[in-house]
Amino acid sequence: MGKTAYKRVLLKISGEALAAEGQSGISLDVIQNLAEEVKEVKNLGVELAMMVGGGNIFRGVPASVAGIDRAAADYMGMLATVINSLALQDILEKRGIATRVQSAIKMEEVAESFIRRRAIRHLEKGRVVIFAAGTGNPYFTTDTAASLRAAEIRAEVILKGTKVDGVYDADPVKNGGARKFDELTYIEVLKRNLKVMDSTAISLCMDNGLPIIVFDLTTRDNIKKALLGEKVGTLIRG
Repeated sequence: MGKTAYKRVLLKISGEALAAEGQSGISLDVIQNLAEEVKEVKNLGVELAMMVGGGNIFRGVPASVAGIDRAAADYMGMLATVINSLALQDILEKRGIATRVQSAIKMEEVAESFIRRRAIRHLEKGRVVIFAAGTGNPYFTTDTAASLRAAEIRAEVILKGTKVDGVYDADPVKNGGARKFDELTYIEVLKRNLKVMDSTAISLCMDNGLPIIVFDLTTRDNIKKALLGEKVGTLIRG
């Protein structure tokens, strides 16, 4: 067993990463592969929390542009993250991984309400804590929620899993000449307006000295490599 570079981490997963390529909804193949990786990570002794988006089911901002009230659309997006969290919890527990879903919106029949000290205690007991419903407030993204929760539980790093292998100076899908960054500072991300996380999330990480590793979630063992300190994706720090 290798020695990990971090003991307590928050893994942020975009909702789109849970869907099959070019589709919406939840891909069981994708979520099962993720669960296998999480199991391997837990075997390293890492304390793991997770924050999942809801974009594979519903996205608040586009819906508000289409005519739905922005606050209502954002709450709908929060409920989508709960659906993803419950699906992830079920698949993880079928592999023997103890989990707790903590929601920022009260829904006692399906999830615990978020309580910081309780979340930390779950982590200390070896459970995976899945944070759902973002911050519980409209106008805040799940990236901001991930930064907030990571700071609250005193995580040592945020692992942001996407479908791209790092941060580029342009969209690598649309621009074949886009340049990948191996490392960036928070200020560089903000000045260049790089679409890594929203500015509120980046500022929260900067204020709390919380590094971010942006990596390709679809490549097997990338989570483990990042935790073992190997170079994966793009590292963002002060």
